Amino acid sequence: MEMELAHSDSQPAGAAAPQAELLGRIVSVHGSQASVGIPAMSPAGPEAKRITVGKFLGVVVGKSMLVGLITDVSMRPEAGKGNDDAGVAKLDLIGEIRSSDGGVAYFQRGVSSYPGMGDPVAFIGPRELRLIFQNSSARMIEVGHLHQDGEIPAGIEVDEMLSKHFAVLGTTGVGKSSAIALLIQQILQARSDLRVLMLDVHNEYGRCFGERGQVLNPNNIKLPFWLFNFEEIVDVFFGGRPGLEEEVDFLSEVIPLAKASYAQQIGLTSRLAKPGDAGGVRYTVDVPVPYRIADLLSLLDTRMGKLENRASRMVYHKLMTRIETVCNDPRYAFMFENANVGGDTMAEILATLFRLPPNGKPMTILQLAGFPSEVVDALVSVTCRMAFDLGLWSDGSAPLLVVCEEAHRYMAADHSVGFAPTRRSISRIAKEGRKYGVFLGLVTQRPAELDPTILSQCSTLFAMRMT
Repeated sequence: MEMELAHSDSQPAGAAAPQAELLGRIVSVHGSQASVGIPAMSPAGPEAKRITVGKFLGVVVGKSMLVGLITDVSMRPEAGKGNDDAGVAKLDLIGEIRSSDGGVAYFQRGVSSYPGMGDPVAFIGPRELRLIFQNSSARMIEVGHLHQDGEIPAGIEVDEMLSKHFAVLGTTGVGKSSAIALLIQQILQARSDLRVLMLDVHNEYGRCFGERGQVLNPNNIKLPFWLFNFEEIVDVFFGGRPGLEEEVDFLSEVIPLAKASYAQQIGLTSRLAKPGDAGGVRYTVDVPVPYRIADLLSLLDTRMGKLENRASRMVYHKLMTRIETVCNDPRYAFMFENANVGGDTMAEILATLFRLPPNGKPMTILQLAGFPSEVVDALVSVTCRMAFDLGLWSDGSAPLLVVCEEAHRYMAADHSVGFAPTRRSISRIAKEGRKYGVFLGLVTQRPAELDPTILSQCSTLFAMRMT
């Protein structure tokens, strides 16, 4: 894009070329930043001509225009009356406007050639702003209008935002929930193949998406306990507190035996065993195959009966009591009630939780406020872990967006706070999920308390008012 500047020592070469008023000249360049010497301006001048933070300026370099955003404005200490360069504006160079071989102007990120000393600087007009912010992609969604020009819509390229993850940051009451509802509604319109899992901490999104969202809560969800890995089931049995070492050791010994016992009863072992494998199938504490709590308690009781040491017998007895208490608690019915009746299959559970197939409802809203507070961390851990594994084993054939409200609760910057398996599950999505079609959206009112490693994976930030 060739631009001519209307000023005393440069006359326009043709009436057809766009003209801009010379504002100043480059006085220093440092990496991707440049400083512009600007004249003093009257406070009574028009708003469009004010030099302040957030305005865009253009640096004319040959036949292209470098685009810079003002980040700092200051007066020179030695500036006096009549000085042409009374102030300095610092620019962050974000891209450039160039012309194609056909003479069509376009904007590209990055700078192919840096500005030099004395290069002219001018205001950016509406035409240039449209080149910068408008995109012809079919999957653009409109989220508002530019602060610099209210007539120009602000759009987001959906595929880029999803594949590189995003975060919505802002203090309480600034409209994060409304922004998320707007974003997801427009994302679903642009990506008909996408499914969404919303981790709704405060049960506030149930009515936002109408018939497009399936609401899951303790009354209608079935998430059998055997889907939980060892760390997660220990967290459930011990009520969110660290497990006692001796009891945890006993659990790690009997859970694989309970899995093997149930698999033998239903004939699963013979189907999984390889021909000629005399040792049979070996189970670990983490392999997701069904087992029965009754078998688990029976194994513990048998072991307790063989002991003569009263102290060891008491440890077994406390562990059995702890398991029975959790299993009989009606708040945990979604995990333990009818957990094996009719033969649980992971396919049915995944189809319900992750909308496979969507059947007109591509979104799952998991309302966490109704679950026992002691089990929420483990519930989020198993859900996010299965979401990643589903993307991994399906090779990204079923893209999924996981939106995590109150993200600082699960991924605190202090690693001694929170449930480690939950952090690992969400962190794995943040670091590797885009390869397998599993995307992440974080929402938090306390970004300072959020793990910076996970936040750094979010390339798109919607920064609302923050304290």
